[in-house]
This record gives sequence, structure tokens and C-alpha cells, in this order.
Amino acid sequence: MEHSPYANKMARLLVLVVVMAAVGQMTQTMYVPSIADMASHFSVPATYLQAVMAAYLIPYGLSQFVYGPLSDRIGRRPVVLIGMSIFIVGSIVSLTAPNFELFLVGSFIQGMGTGCSGAMARTVTRDCFEGPMLHKANSMVSMGVIFSPLLAPVLGGLLTSWFDWTATYQFLLIMGIVVTVVMYLFFMETLPEERRQPEKVLTSYRYVLGNPRYQGYLLCLIATFAGIAVYEAAVGVLLGGVLKLDSATVSWLFVMPLPGYFLGSWLSGYLIKYMPCSRMLFISSIALVLGSVVIIVPGMAGQVTVGTLIGGGFLYFLGAGVLFPAATTAAISPFPNHAGTAGAVLGGAQNLGAGVAAMAASFMAMDNQFNLGAIMAVVSTLTVVSLLWVRNQKDTSDLEVAL
Repeated sequence: MEHSPYANKMARLLVLVVVMAAVGQMTQTMYVPSIADMASHFSVPATYLQAVMAAYLIPYGLSQFVYGPLSDRIGRRPVVLIGMSIFIVGSIVSLTAPNFELFLVGSFIQGMGTGCSGAMARTVTRDCFEGPMLHKANSMVSMGVIFSPLLAPVLGGLLTSWFDWTATYQFLLIMGIVVTVVMYLFFMETLPEERRQPEKVLTSYRYVLGNPRYQGYLLCLIATFAGIAVYEAAVGVLLGGVLKLDSATVSWLFVMPLPGYFLGSWLSGYLIKYMPCSRMLFISSIALVLGSVVIIVPGMAGQVTVGTLIGGGFLYFLGAGVLFPAATTAAISPFPNHAGTAGAVLGGAQNLGAGVAAMAASFMAMDNQFNLGAIMAVVSTLTVVSLLWVRNQKDTSDLEVAL
């Protein structure tokens, strides 16, 4: 894309999208250092708190199936404002919940609202960029968004230490209000009326999902993100509930693997200039597998060790950071007129799959790291299988061809 006033305006718009997406990312992880305090407040076992992430991620994923096609019909801006308003309502419910069940309802509403950010973060990039610039834009979005989960647990731990766990949700409520106002004032529409799709939603879904390579990339992204969600849901329990580390220590340890994702996103934008997308994706899958092995091996002996939890997580996040921009770009490139639907399916399915995986993990014993490592090993293997599926398809809509 040329450097022009329009291009600069689109770049500024991407910054707004990253800020909006950051709300969703922070909500997902900010409560982790407060797990022990929240469990005590609601009088439930600490393992039950894994259900908070599932209650958030499942509607976060499902709502994107609505937001995406809707944005193809009415534009991106109205969808953003509707979603963020719903998030504010959910934050109020969570903050005032008198019991754990109603707190989960609040988390559900929060996820239903921020689903707009998950869908639009992928869609706006496709509206504004093409080819190599699309890949670069997706890499920049990935690097930008990763700062929010890096910051969220640390901030959540500090707020809990200084005040109590409710301070984290007070912060999210205020942030949601501020971001909604900012988006109302500065977010410009990226989908002109002449490009909007009046066709039926099911027709759009059939068109997008009928692409076999899109199917492979979708499965790859679902599996990889499921591993991240299970890791984020379980590591707080293992560090705080099993090793009995204090909330401040848990918050710092929690964020240590996340720079691996930042590094991977940067590498993804750099390596695309020197190797085909397919090779980059298989390299990333190796890192996913190695990270899973590092975590599962001590678990076989019934152990929980900080070094293997963090080291294995770093390797897994490194692979994920390389994979997400590459697979997302390759998946959505063939759909310039159905970007909302294509982006929504990617985001919705990823987060829905992650929510289901996190919910399943909440029913598994987490007295050592074996179950966590086993789940991550399964999803890593599924990622490799899905990439092999893509390679065997004859459809030529991959990123290399799009470039």
C-alpha cells in the first residue's frame, strides 16, 4: 500500500482497533492474579475460577459470528459501538454480582460485547491493506495487542494488592467507557456503502467456508489458540493454588511467556520476506510441539516446576506469535468483499474453541502440570495435521499466490 494521507489515516485507524481489542484481551487475563482472593470471596474452590475464562471466551467467540456478517451489511463503526456498550453492561454486572453464578453471567455479557473487537481487529486490516502489507498489518496488530495481556495480569496483581480483587473490574469498567467514547469520536468507517453485502448471512458463510484451504487455516488457528487459553486458565491455578505463590509473584510469572508471542509476531513480519508462508507455518508448529513437551515431561512425574511452566509457555507462545499473523493473512486474503464474515469465522471459532477447551480443563485435576501439557500436546498435533491438510489442497488461494 502506498504511503499517502489515506494510508496514514488507515494506520491511525489500526491503532484505534488495537486499543479496542486490548479491552477484550485485558478482560481475559486481568483477573488471574486474583484467583485466590476471588475464590475466597465467592466461597468456591480455586479451580472453579477457570470457568470465568470459559464463560468469557465462549460468548466472545459466538458473538463474532453475528458481528462479522452484520458489519458486512451495515458497516464496521455501528458494530463497534454496539459491542462496546454491551461490554460496559457486563462489567457492571460482574462488579456488582452477589454470588459466583451471577459473576459468571457478567463475564458472559462482557465476552458477548468484546466479540466485536475480535471480529473487527481482523476485518479492518483486510479493509485497509492487501498482499504483503496485509501480512505486515496483521503482525503489527498481533504485536500491539500482546501488550495488553502483558500489562493486564501485572496491573491486576497490583490493584488486588493495593485494594482488593474488585478494583480490577472497576478498572475494566472505566476503560470500557473511555474506549467507547474514543471510538465514537475518532473511529471512521472503513467499509464504503458500495462494498457492503446485502446477501443472506448463510450465503456469505457458505462462500467463505467452502474454501478448503480456509478450512485448514481455521482449524490450525482454533487448535493453537485453544492451547493458549488452557495455558492461561491453568497456569494461575498451578502457581497460586498448587505452589501457593502470592498474587504479585503469580502476576509477574504469568506474563513471562508472553514476550515470546511478541517476538514471534515480529519474526512473522520479518520472515515473510525470505520464505514462503507454508514453511514459516511449519517452523512455528515445531515451537508449539516443543513447548508442549517441556510442560508435559515434569507432569509425568507429578511435578509442578516454575521453570518448565514458564519455559514451555514461552516456546509455545513464540510459535503462536509466528503462526497467527501468517495463518490469518493467508485465510482472509481471498475474501476482500467478505472480510467481515471471514474475520468473524476466524475470531469466533478460535475463541469458541478456546472457551470450550478452557471449560473442559476446569473439570480436570490441576494438582500437577501433566493435564495442561497433555492438552497442549494434543492441540499442537492438531495444528500440524491441519497444516498438512492445507498443503494437500489444490486450491491456490494461499498467501504466496495472493502476493
